[in-house]
Amino acid sequence: MSENYFELTVRPSSHIELFSDFLLSFTDALEENGGSVILRSEEPLDEIVVGINEFAKKLSEKLSCEITAQTSLQIKQNEDWIKKYQNSVEPIQAGSIYIHPSWEEGKESLINVVIDPALAFGSGHHESTYGCLLMLQRYVSIGSRMLDVGTGSGILAIAASKLGAIADICDTDEQALEAAKENFAKNGVKYKNAWVGSAGEAKTKAGDIKYGIVAANIVADVLLMIEKDLTNRLFNDGILILSGILDKYEARVKSAYGSLMLIDEFGKDEWRTLVYKR
Repeated sequence: MSENYFELTVRPSSHIELFSDFLLSFTDALEENGGSVILRSEEPLDEIVVGINEFAKKLSEKLSCEITAQTSLQIKQNEDWIKKYQNSVEPIQAGSIYIHPSWEEGKESLINVVIDPALAFGSGHHESTYGCLLMLQRYVSIGSRMLDVGTGSGILAIAASKLGAIADICDTDEQALEAAKENFAKNGVKYKNAWVGSAGEAKTKAGDIKYGIVAANIVADVLLMIEKDLTNRLFNDGILILSGILDKYEARVKSAYGSLMLIDEFGKDEWRTLVYKR
């Protein structure tokens, strides 16, 4: 172990989850803290600072709004921060689903999902993931065909599989998709189809399949952009679970999905989960 390590703190002006996904490609252990993302490494992180600024620039162009990221790079005395991080990750229960890391024991009376989180988003701790987990328990039945769009860690599809669903997974990030596949294996369940891309690619990657349940735990801006792709993946009477929605964007999302019937919703702090029926 080196005597010192580098600690990079990134504080985005918005869309912290997208910056977290970007930084996840550089490490297995990120920490979210008070609107900031913290990355630690024994290797210099100067080039990542440059990459963050470029990422913020491209994200601003794509979303047509100004997005900035304050960065602070420090050299600190080394410690076993991986162990410290692991100790900070608490198991969480969402209804009958118990999310826990591999270094913690499961609970026999609950549906156990093993996720070794690299960040809070996608581990069940984030309010939007928590809301999705609750909604899946209400609407998944044995044999349901389910698509998890932007699967990330795979947590939603894994939980749905353990509830009896037949799950497909997709993500625009190839590394995230590979991590999801590993988590499926770790949990002893199987996905049916997996591809790099979004819901629109289901026509070619999965044979133009329709689904009884589609879940998309993404940011509101992306949900607005892919409304038609998500809606077109549904059977008649299919269920669409949307999350990752800040309350200030709730009205915009509801307007965009007005062709569907809103049948359920869940709110925790400033985050909203919406459930629609076609």
